[in-house]
Parts: sequence; C-alpha cells; structure tokens
Amino acid sequence: MTSPALQEVIALLAAPAAGNPAQYLFERAIVEAGLDWRFLTFEVPPERLAEALAGIAALGLRGGLLGGLLPAAALPLVSTTSPAATFSGAVNLVTRDEAGGMAGHMTEGRGIIEALRGHIEPAGSRAVVLGAGPVGRAAALELALAGAAHLAIGDPDPARADALVESLTGLATATAARIEWTAAPELPAETAIVVHALDPAAGSVRCGGLRADLVLVESGLATRPTALAAQAAAAGACVVDGIEVHATRTAIDFHALTGLEADTDMLREALDEFLSA
Repeated sequence: MTSPALQEVIALLAAPAAGNPAQYLFERAIVEAGLDWRFLTFEVPPERLAEALAGIAALGLRGGLLGGLLPAAALPLVSTTSPAATFSGAVNLVTRDEAGGMAGHMTEGRGIIEALRGHIEPAGSRAVVLGAGPVGRAAALELALAGAAHLAIGDPDPARADALVESLTGLATATAARIEWTAAPELPAETAIVVHALDPAAGSVRCGGLRADLVLVESGLATRPTALAAQAAAAGACVVDGIEVHATRTAIDFHALTGLEADTDMLREALDEFLSA
C-alpha cells in the first residue's frame, strides 16, 4: 500500500458482469490472506473500455480482471503486453506498470496447464486443442512452452486453425498441424491430452477416438458437463472440469495482483458454492 489510510482496490471489468464469480472468489481469497483490500465489479461496454482502463490507472487501483467481451478488445488499449497476451490476441488481467500505464496479461492458458499438471505432465505428450480463438491460442502456447511434442489444432474456421498452426510452427518448440473439422472430429492416434477451448457460440462438439487413457480439460465454466466431457467420461477418460481450471487461474491472478498464494481447494469450494446458489 502507498498509504496505511488507503485500501488497495482490485476491479472486475466485464460485459456482461452478471454471473461472473470473480468478486466472490477474490473476496474469499482476500479474507483468507488477511488483506484489508476491496474488490469492485463494473459493467463496461466494449466501446468504453479505453476509458475504464484509463480510470483504473488514474484512480490508482492495483489492477483488474477482464471478462465477457472485453479481453479481445483490450489488447490495443494497454501500454505493454505479456508474450501470452500478444500470442493469444487478448488480455484477461491488467496491472499497473512502472510508467503508470496498464500492462496486459493473458492467464487463461496458464490456468489450463497448471490444472492439467495435476493429472498428466504435458512434456513429451501429443495434444489436441479444440478451438483457435484467444483461449485456444493461449492454451496451445502454454502446451508448447511446457514441452508438448505435437499439437493438433481443430476449429470450425479452418483459416483460424491454420493461423494458429503457423504461429506455433514459428515458435519452433513443437510440431503442429490442423485436424479436419467434421461433426465429430477424429483425434489423432497417440493423443494424450485434449483441450476443449471452443467458443460457446460454436455449439457442442463430440470427438472420435476418445480413450480411457486420455485427459480432457474443459476451459469453460459450466454447471453441467458439456457433451464432449460427458462423452469422455463415458469412455473412461480423465476429465478436468472448468471449475478446477477456473479455480487454478484465479489463484494465478490473485498472486499476480497481490504477490500472495491462494488456496485452490478453497477457491474451488467457493466456486461450487457460487454456481449452486
């Protein structure tokens, strides 16, 4: 804190903000950490995001989370961007930089990878990423950096999938290829990890080739399993649900904004409470 008389403040900017569990989770983590901080939630139309980010900087807020339609709109509006934000084309976390501007980060991919590591080590694995939007790009980047041997990309938009394959090839850390998109895309042989990161607007998807020795990780937060998660569970695969991923990512965001660790088990329990309310 710059002054013991002032509380540090973190904000959620989202469009829409309703239904976003960030404040509920952060307030739990703030209490657990013994911090005298505050968390505020704001509904911000995408066309006014630049003003809102300037407000965070002008008011001296610690930083903020971005949700809904805002992450994709934020990239050109921040002063600096992390490699993950640049690669994914989106920003879901902002912090104040040394010059007083806003630094943009993308932690969705890290949340997926850290949740995944509780079940399988990505290094040397062959992975499929379903979805080549910002979350899929972030997940693919983190898989590549974690040492995945090969990444297969599937997306209803072949051009978007090809663009991600090209970006991954440019990293020269793992081989990458596009898989043919059908009503039930076939998973390549020896696939060990499947990341479901399709945009909600893409609708449900099922896959061919699901096996009991696979690990499927869901990026989206939902109160019930997706069709793919249900299919994977029926095949005996390990399913890492969106609640585990979201709790893990919240702990990453909390550390980035406070410098303190958060209990992911506590965050998962709080998220279960929020979703069942």
